[in-house]
Order: sequence, then C-alpha cells, then structure tokens
Amino acid sequence: MNIFQKQFLHPRYWLSWLGLLLMRLSVYLPAKLQYRIGMLLGHILQPFMRSRAKVVRRNLELCFPEMSQEQREVLVKTVLKNTGMMMIETAVSWWASDKQLHRRVTYEGLEHLEAAKQKGKGVILLTGHFTSMEIGGRLIMLQTPAYVMFRHLKNPLFNAVMMRSRIYHSEGIVMRDDVRAMLRALRKNKVVWYAPDQDFGPRNSIFAKFFGVTAATIPATARMVKMTKAEVVPFVPKRNSDGSYHIQIFPAWEAYPSGDDIADAQRINDWLESQIRLMPEQYFWLHRRFKTQPDGKGRLYKKVR
Repeated sequence: MNIFQKQFLHPRYWLSWLGLLLMRLSVYLPAKLQYRIGMLLGHILQPFMRSRAKVVRRNLELCFPEMSQEQREVLVKTVLKNTGMMMIETAVSWWASDKQLHRRVTYEGLEHLEAAKQKGKGVILLTGHFTSMEIGGRLIMLQTPAYVMFRHLKNPLFNAVMMRSRIYHSEGIVMRDDVRAMLRALRKNKVVWYAPDQDFGPRNSIFAKFFGVTAATIPATARMVKMTKAEVVPFVPKRNSDGSYHIQIFPAWEAYPSGDDIADAQRINDWLESQIRLMPEQYFWLHRRFKTQPDGKGRLYKKVR
C-alpha cells in the first residue's frame, strides 16, 4: 500500500508523520533502552489516559477481587506502562530486520507447531490480546509463514503503514470479519494468527465465564475447526525487562471442538485466563471485555470511578 499518497501530505497528518519518524528512529536503539523508553512513555502518558485507566481499574476489580485496592492500583499503573511499550514494539515489528529480531527472541515448543502443520489441515495459532501481541506475531513469522488478522485503524496514515508492513512480513492478511477468507487459508494448509478474546457484541457471541465473570465470547474458533479440521495451537508472547522476548507454543488441542459451543468457548477463556494470571501486567486490560451482558444492559462499566 502506497503511504506517499497526496492526501497524506495534508497538514493534518504532519503530527502523524512526526510520530512515525520517532517510531522509526526508535528501532535503532539498543533493546534495553527501547524497553526503558517504552515504559517511561507509558508512565508519561498516564495523565492523558484517565478514561482508559478507569476501564483497566474496573476490569481488575472484576477479575481480581481477591486483591486489595492498593495492589490493584499498582497493577493499573504497571499495565499502563506496558501499553507505552506497545508503541516501541509496533515500530520494531514494522521495521526491524529479521537478523535484529532473531537475537532478541527465544522459542519454546516449536515442535508443536511443526507437528500441527504436518497434519495438512491448516493451523489456527490461538493467542490473546497481550500488549506484546504485535511483535509476537512478527516473531512467530520468523519461524513460519502465517496469515494475520487485520482491523482498520481510525488514522488513515497509520492504517496504511500498518497494512503495508503486515503485507510485507506475512503470507497474507485476513480482515477481522472475513470468516470466509480465514476458512480458505486454513483449507490451503496455512497458518493463521487468531486472537478471539474481545467483546464483539451480542450478535455473534455466546456467553462463557472469563475470570468468573460472564463475557460475550465468539464461538468462531470451534466452528472453523469443525469445517476445516484445522489444528488449534495456542501460543503466548512474553516481554522481558532486558528487551528480549519469549514465545511459548503449546501442543495442539485434542478433542476440540467438543460439539458444545459453550464448552468450547469456555476452554479458550480458561486457557487464556491461566496465561494472563502468570503475567497480568502484560494483558491489554484497556478493552471493555464485559460490556455485553445477557440482560442487554451492560451495567458493569457504569460503576467505574
């Protein structure tokens, strides 16, 4: 996609171009310095993220009731710091060379991905919305060609840059709502990166528990496996404080789908919850995960302070 279109020369994009320039320059910094700057950026931006902080706080109240208020407040601040790192990692995932990234990542469980690919039915690389998800996808693609999901951004310039990068580094792009495209890729025995852990509204969702809270959950994963016989291989990207990353790939799920949509959705939520509990500060708690409720009233976020 051409990012040098005439429309992007308009003054309203000048600040966006400056942001892209700073992001591009950050790629040349040492890994440890990138980490420190990302965390500092997240700290500096906190006064401008008060509405987001309220969502984070409410999510943590719902998901970690056993924590004291003081513990949750510390976690809120740490979560927001980690979101600052997302900007640096997005730049790295767009512009860093494969050689640069190979030096910063370790893998665990690559044999599970290879075994799933050998089945010849396609692979759904299942993950969640961790704050390191953007670079996690790029690091996975150092090991295997993969299709990635894409949702249009509000900023047209950033949208063009991101799409250009994902097209360059991936085997192909699947739009978030284009289930048919994802099915076609799986039927060609392709690997598809997929993160279904957000609230997409009541229309295509069923309800399962997430951290003990009722959450609208899309049943698409199980249904796609039923139609394609694809393997479901979960993976989690982890950010380390020295600027390195660890990609953990789990064995392909057996007896999935079970034929019970709610049970299959619950399995995804339970697995994801187990991984988030290991590093809650690295999950994207800024999303209103519980906004859709069975009664249709969505009151859980009306109590945010």
